Amino acid sequence: MMFENLIPKEEVETYHIVPADEDRSDYWKQHLNYAVRLGNEFKSKTTITFNTTAGPRSVETTVWSLTENHISLKGGVLLPLNSILNVHF
Repeated sequence: MMFENLIPKEEVETYHIVPADEDRSDYWKQHLNYAVRLGNEFKSKTTITFNTTAGPRSVETTVWSLTENHISLKGGVLLPLNSILNVHF
């Protein structure tokens, strides 16, 4: 599957991340628990599309942990749940 605006995880923090039009945090938590397991147990990557002031951006990375409001990506990058537009395994 091809993702537009795919960026390296090292560039995530260079973007101004903003909330998605619809906050689907609770929905994404269920999916992201699986992504954490994939990352920690199988070293598998997940593609996450999130909202920025420059438009949607996607990153393919390992999801290390999930908190109430954020996911932690490999390299210590935090991504707010309310900015997530799509998750693909």
